[in-house]
Amino acid sequence: MSNQSLLKQLNRYKVQYPQENENVDAMIILLTEQKSSFERDSWGGHFTGSAWVVDQSRKWVLMTHHFQLGLWLQLGGHAEGRTNLLNVALEEAKEESGLSHFKLLSDEIFDLDIHRIPQYNGNPSHLHYDIRFIFEAQHGDEVIIISGESHDVAWVHVNDVLQKNPESSMVRMLEKTKKFFPL
Repeated sequence: MSNQSLLKQLNRYKVQYPQENENVDAMIILLTEQKSSFERDSWGGHFTGSAWVVDQSRKWVLMTHHFQLGLWLQLGGHAEGRTNLLNVALEEAKEESGLSHFKLLSDEIFDLDIHRIPQYNGNPSHLHYDIRFIFEAQHGDEVIIISGESHDVAWVHVNDVLQKNPESSMVRMLEKTKKFFPL
């Protein structure tokens, strides 16, 4: 995925979700004006890629209890210079869960979010411009292996996701899952 491809996806997302235009516009500015926007040490903000992983029934979401942030989140991580955020999301999902079989449900952006990461381990506070894609995995088919980036990784029932993390982006992804990927 090139910068041009990501720009086209962001513009399509903007049309589909006009209520999220402020975040989309901020991402477009980052993409077009900051050459280091895919580098982890770009402290003005940088892109990350995430995987919202549901099971076939759409009743379970694979989540990680993030070590650094202490929050239950979708799987994902830093681009590390890679501009194909779909590949970043997939690779991070595999790395953080130990699972190897994921089915991409759409190659369009599923969700996006801009959130502040607090200062940690000598790194200053900064913004993550997170591009999220939706995947499917079989609940229970493979053994989950927890990476060093997590306290835990588990399948969480959709009714319990907001008890784990009530942030608005979780609400939004649950609503999108029900609307666009019903059984």
